[in-house]
Amino acid sequence: MKTFDYVRADSLQEAADAFAARPGARYLGGGTNLVDLMKLGVERPAALVDISRLPLDTVEELPDGSLRVGATVRNSDLAAHPAVRDRWPALSQAVLAGASGQLRNAATTGGNLLQRTRCPYFQDVAKPCNKREPGSGCGARDGVHRDHAVLGHSAHCIATHPSDMAVALAALDARVELYGADGARSVPAAEFHRLPGDRPEVDTEIRPGEIITGVVLPTATAGVPSAYRKARDRASYAFALASVAVAVRVDDGVVTSARIAFGALAHRPWRARRAEEVLLGAAPTEAAFEHAVDLELSAAEPLRDNAYKVPLARGLALDVLARLTAAART
Repeated sequence: MKTFDYVRADSLQEAADAFAARPGARYLGGGTNLVDLMKLGVERPAALVDISRLPLDTVEELPDGSLRVGATVRNSDLAAHPAVRDRWPALSQAVLAGASGQLRNAATTGGNLLQRTRCPYFQDVAKPCNKREPGSGCGARDGVHRDHAVLGHSAHCIATHPSDMAVALAALDARVELYGADGARSVPAAEFHRLPGDRPEVDTEIRPGEIITGVVLPTATAGVPSAYRKARDRASYAFALASVAVAVRVDDGVVTSARIAFGALAHRPWRARRAEEVLLGAAPTEAAFEHAVDLELSAAEPLRDNAYKVPLARGLALDVLARLTAAART
């Protein structure tokens, strides 16, 4: 591991100043992904600015009924929070589906969103990877790509985003709060991560030096029936092969709101906008769900070894939609 400077920040401004003063710096929260990548030689920061002790570790109910989750709230605490479990259950389920109990006790909300792909070509410095070394090529495209993207990929990168939490946040219309040199701003969670295009090395819309300060869950999705389901190679401690988060409401026999996001199919959580649009005003029938999901997944462009992801994601989405609307259909 390359030697690096270490700075412990006591305020947001101190963290931002320390980052700006040290080219090549990285922010350090729980470190469950960053430190691993440093050991592999993938990340080689000149300095770590430790933000784990900033006052960003609380979950706060806001006056309008929304919920603000601080960036350093541990994954285990987030999943167990009563308001999350009761009003945004898909998020609690998604967090519990990720990693192991030990890692959830260390990992943070902000760090979960910023974790990088688990593509083995990205993690192996001896292999070509445009995300790690722009212009070196994408070894996965003609190599081992069973776990890779079927939606939104490019000639430069076919990696998927590994977060379970991010999929639920995208479906729940959450917003990511940021702080940087230009002050505070927020970005919709569904738009926070990028598709690879010709710049796969850029994972998110975060600006240089910005810090994630929190995530806000809106009142619009509070109490809406929601769920998260994930398919993986083993029952625990495995990244998704496909996943889906759904929040759907049925009133008077028709769908009045529908939010769907797929995970492990693209470089970012894939918000199923076309499926959502055709479901609005439709009766919650099996045929309607099949039409909507098939329309969304018709954009898929599977590679040699990962076409199985399309029917897998389809089955997950249909199952969750059916379960969430079962009471309205009886």
